Parts: sequence; structure tokens; C-alpha cells
Amino acid sequence: MHPIAFSRPGQFWRGNLHTHSSLSDGVLPPEEVCRRYRAEGYDFMALTDHFIGQYGYPVADTLSYRDAGFTTLLGAELHSGAMENGELWHILAVGLPADFAPGDAPHFRPVEGQETGPEIAARAVAAGAFVAIAHPQWSGLTLADARSISAAHAVEIYNHGCATGCDRPDGFSVADLLLSEGRDLSLIATDDAHFSEPDHFGGWVMVKAKANSPEALLQALKDGAFYSSQGPELRDIRIEDDRILVESSAAVSVILQGAGSAAIARHGQSMTRSELPLERFATSPWLRVTVIDAGGKRAWSNPIRLDHAG
Repeated sequence: MHPIAFSRPGQFWRGNLHTHSSLSDGVLPPEEVCRRYRAEGYDFMALTDHFIGQYGYPVADTLSYRDAGFTTLLGAELHSGAMENGELWHILAVGLPADFAPGDAPHFRPVEGQETGPEIAARAVAAGAFVAIAHPQWSGLTLADARSISAAHAVEIYNHGCATGCDRPDGFSVADLLLSEGRDLSLIATDDAHFSEPDHFGGWVMVKAKANSPEALLQALKDGAFYSSQGPELRDIRIEDDRILVESSAAVSVILQGAGSAAIARHGQSMTRSELPLERFATSPWLRVTVIDAGGKRAWSNPIRLDHAG
């Protein structure tokens, strides 16, 4: 079994899927945000300002910032309806049409009768967007909340802004439970940068596509043809018989996780090829890989569905 991110034709393109500008609560204007990501070596980004009335429901027009080596995806962070804790939903939508219709979200507080989170997520998917549940730990998301967003493609499992701003960057608990219930989800790392603190260039996706074009990137995201990283590279993952083979940049730990407590790790110095047995995963319907380098930076594979093998 050879996951799509490593088996399909094309190359990896580095991108950030969650960033804000002065169109909402970010510090920098859109053109400067795009310039900084391009200068940092990113191949693409999505500017995802807060889609609420107090900011004029922006879907940032970043088309003029594209060039031969850098592209953009249109997007927004959608807000509508209350989670179980009474706060407004935060739903990431990348690949939105520029004329995506606003709901009734005048500010960052729920409004009676407005669309629910699941409803606006489903509307974004129907409009062609790649949709992710944003920063579950920061939001105080419950499992019931997460279950309700049935249209989502992904869970944000690392949010760099939430790491630097409140030490709540994680989405793995929610993602792993949903996977174990049979949901088919991918996992994204993002910045959620506002440039008001060191919240940028800390988490990204590496998307496998034939071209660095909005259409090719968006389709690859929907297909799950990517991995997420803070620095390390995943170069190949494949399952052969009763083992998984992982090729990566130099690592000190390679960890395999599955449903429940299923996990196994290999540790060493400058490891670039690791083999891990699959006995612990005999009853797990899925597994995923984490690679950690000597500086503590991580890379994460998307889940591999073992019940789809063959």
C-alpha cells in the first residue's frame, strides 16, 4: 500500500492555509502578507480573513499577487452558529469563490437564527472549498461539536499561532477519535498568522501536485495528497506485508499511531529510513506517522486507512 501523497505524479509544494491580514484582525495588508510568505520560500498560501460583518465579509482578492513561482488560493475563516460552549464556530474554507454569500454573522458572537456551523461548512464544500475544523483545542471544541461538522475534509492538528499565543495548538485528540469512528479526514498544520506576535512560518502543508496552480493544489488537498510539517520532510511511506517503511529527512524519532493506545516508535540519530512492525495495529482501522528531528520539529502524515488496503 502506497499513500497517494507519495505515489501520485508531481512534486511537493509548500503552502500555508490559514493567515490573516488587515482586512480583518491581522496587522499587515494583504500584499505584504503575500510578499512575506513568498520571500520565505513558500510556493502558495491562502489568506483566510474572518468572514463576519464587522469586517465586511472579506474573501481577499489575492489574484494580483500571483506570479510564476507563487500562487494563492482564495479563502476565509467562516463563523456562524454556536458551539456547545456558546462561542462562535471557526471553520477554515480554502478555495472559496470570490462571491461566496455571507450569512448572518455581524460580529464574533452567535446570533439567533443564523446558520449553524455544520450548515455553513456544508455550504462552503458545495461551493467547491476545502474545509477544515479550525484549532479544536483553542476553540474548546467538544467531540459532539466535531461530529456535527460532517462536511469537513480535515482537522487542523497544529496551529502555530495558537502555540505561540496560548499554548493550545493541538487537534489530534479530536482527529484521532473521529478517525476511529470511521470518518475519512486529513490533517493540516497551519500558521493562523496575524503578524502581531511570532505566529508565522511555523506550520505548513506539503502538497503533491503536477503544477503549482490553484486548481491542482485544491484538488490535491481534497484528495489528501499532502503531509504537514514544522520542518522535517517525509519522502516516502509504504506498507509492505506486516511492516511500514518510512523515508524522511534526518530524524531522531519515528512514531506510528493508530486507534486507541496503539503506537510504536523507533529512536536513533540521523535516521532517514525506518521500518516499524504492524502487529500493534491488527485491530486499528487507520494509522498515521510522526517524524521528529533533533530540534524537536515534527512532520505528520495523513491517516492511512488500513481497511482500504489492497
